[in-house]
Amino acid sequence: MRIEAYTQVQQLYKSSQPKQVKKETKSSFSDQLQISSAGKDIQAAKQAVAGADDVRMDLVNSIKERIDNGTYNVDAGSFAAKLYERYNAF
Repeated sequence: MRIEAYTQVQQLYKSSQPKQVKKETKSSFSDQLQISSAGKDIQAAKQAVAGADDVRMDLVNSIKERIDNGTYNVDAGSFAAKLYERYNAF
């Protein structure tokens, strides 16, 4: 067994160890976000929809009042035509 061969192998492994890399504290690059005009329009539309009520209470209250008074009439032919259109849409 040769001891000097062991020291030579050991020196090879020591020389191939990764060297410490200095980290820069100040970065020259910065992240940026740019939103297109279409994206801004979509964002504005979403905010408008989020701010709107889900139910138009003025219309609902008007119909409820007419139903309670007995003055709300539905045209059967118009209702059937709309129902048929919706059925055919599926």
